[in-house]
Amino acid sequence: MRYISTRGQAPALSFEEVVLTGMASDGGLYVPETLPEFSKEELADMAGLSYAEIAFRVMKPFVNGEIDDETFRRLVTEAYATFNHDAVVPLKQLDASHFLLEQFHGPTLAFKDVALQLLGRLLDHFLKKRGERAVIMGATSGDTGSAAIEGCRHCDNLDIFILHPHNRVSEVQRRQMTSVLANNVFNIAIEGNFDDAQAMVKASFANQGFLNGTRLVAVNSINWARIMAQIVYYVAAGVALGAPQREVSFCVPSANFGNVFAGYMAYKMGLPVKQFIIATNANDILHRTLAANDFSKKELAATLAPSMDIVVSSNFERLLFDLHGRNGALVAKLMDDFKVSGKLSVEDDRWTEARKLFDSLAVDDEGTCATIAEVFAQCGEVLDPHTAIGVRAARECRRSLSTPMITLGTAHPVKFPDAVRQAGVGEALHLPAHLSDLFEREERCTVLPNSLADVQAFVAAHGNRGKPL
Repeated sequence: MRYISTRGQAPALSFEEVVLTGMASDGGLYVPETLPEFSKEELADMAGLSYAEIAFRVMKPFVNGEIDDETFRRLVTEAYATFNHDAVVPLKQLDASHFLLEQFHGPTLAFKDVALQLLGRLLDHFLKKRGERAVIMGATSGDTGSAAIEGCRHCDNLDIFILHPHNRVSEVQRRQMTSVLANNVFNIAIEGNFDDAQAMVKASFANQGFLNGTRLVAVNSINWARIMAQIVYYVAAGVALGAPQREVSFCVPSANFGNVFAGYMAYKMGLPVKQFIIATNANDILHRTLAANDFSKKELAATLAPSMDIVVSSNFERLLFDLHGRNGALVAKLMDDFKVSGKLSVEDDRWTEARKLFDSLAVDDEGTCATIAEVFAQCGEVLDPHTAIGVRAARECRRSLSTPMITLGTAHPVKFPDAVRQAGVGEALHLPAHLSDLFEREERCTVLPNSLADVQAFVAAHGNRGKPL
């Protein structure tokens, strides 16, 4: 299997190359040249298997033999052994046909662990094979950073630099990043917002000269391996609730579109999905796109769901590529125009086609708190604000009560105590045992101005630039 850019001008890459490259040289995002498809029999055979075994089967075609089966199975098994629930992402029933897919049983209590525990191992495997060392640069609005650090802190061949917006992530999120004092971990707080940090990462990938030849690697959802690993839990949840004999629907709290795009990939591979619901907060570019064909920038709003506080959903480009018949030149023009004007519209027929599968809803802070309180009163479940947004959207937008609805529970509520308190839920929230001393741990972080030059200078000065630690 080869991987091609959404903008059509970058060279096609192997799996190993695409994992180590991240963003394409033409500014696009890599996607598989062709998608593997699972028959109904193959999907049915996955029912009842362990999560690690389902993951091995779903991802094996993407790896395409570039890692031998024994080694790949070991990497997958090791990645999911770090979760504190045997099911890895267990389903919990909220009502007669509405289920919560709990994705917060990993080391950092967020869905990002599902992909990043594996990605760190893949990167270390390929770099060791090549005899190389690399620098990771990533931007986070909250959860990606800590999950990336946890996935890479023990890697022998990686130095990791994570940028987060200064004073715009929750205290738990910040401490999960800044209290990791490993020699290869560097936290940078940017005096700006997430989109500023993301823009710096993209600019650094576009021009890597500041690293003097060291490879720069992406761990955010730019990296195809992140999407690949996320496809698995859609398949696992679907077959657990009766697929392929019946359709299922998903509601995804979404900001950057990577998570829901993984679900779309599962659908394209054969999982029978009736509906995807995209749930956003006040930063509603995805909802405006689905509801009114309006993919345009607007001022960032700070909300109770900070991991969704972004202006531009960069992974939407992958769906645009599919909607436009995989025409890279056309997508490149759309994205160039967007860069200039800050807005983009999809042709009406293609937008109408997307609406057949996707619905959306934007939920404000008041609605988020109301949903946290409502669900707690109904079934005693405490939701984090991002998951609450998903539950609200699922309840308002679902097309069929007879089709199981699966809302992705993207984070543990303990990470967002202010939102839970504001919702009036009296349930005491406690950090799991492995994080019980989080607020006493020493922190290490560097605050830098909103300046690409300053950030790149810091990375160049502190990265090992190919030298062993």
